[in-house]
Amino acid sequence: MTFRPKFITFDCHGTMIFFDMAGAARAHYADTLSPEKMDKFIADFSAYRLDEVLGAWKPYADVVYNALERTCKRNGVAFDPAVAADIYTRVPTWGPHADVPAGLAKVADKIPLVALTNSMNEQIPHNIEKLGAPIAHVYTAESAGAYKPQMQAFEYMFDMLGCGPEDVLHVSSSFRYDLMTAHDLGIKNKVWVNRGHEPANPYYGYTELKDVSGLAAVVGL
Repeated sequence: MTFRPKFITFDCHGTMIFFDMAGAARAHYADTLSPEKMDKFIADFSAYRLDEVLGAWKPYADVVYNALERTCKRNGVAFDPAVAADIYTRVPTWGPHADVPAGLAKVADKIPLVALTNSMNEQIPHNIEKLGAPIAHVYTAESAGAYKPQMQAFEYMFDMLGCGPEDVLHVSSSFRYDLMTAHDLGIKNKVWVNRGHEPANPYYGYTELKDVSGLAAVVGL
């Protein structure tokens, strides 16, 4: 029998929104780094952003600032706080992956859609309004007091929705930020949107989709 969840919960940046931190870094450092060194710089920047959200909550501007400063130090590049500020201000300007608006529209009027995002309250409305489909609830790391992959972020969402892990289908393009924690919390119904961010990991139990256009079929719509 097809599982029909009470809510479909989503990671936002990276899964629904084209989260172009790589492009932002290239825009600032393309004249400084060779293509090979640029690839390493971008990978380090991604890794440090994850490391920065594992501790106590802090504003996302600090996450970007600290991660970029550490990345520059590791790669022998001069750190400029103005670059970190510029990258942070780009985040709310980014819109959805091309498949997202139509994919969400197939399910939004049947099952409430929820965004659980590592974002700031002031930033995320600008991203959400670009999705082209109604999102019933948006919960941020700022409101939760914790970033994913910390369990507290998911637990805050459950408390706000008045539901449990058994009631949701969680959709993400990331194991490290979302699907590993979802597994540990007992969310049995998961979708991995394979956007090429990370390799497959069948241990965590999910339905794989190439993009959001296939989501309706997962819930029998």
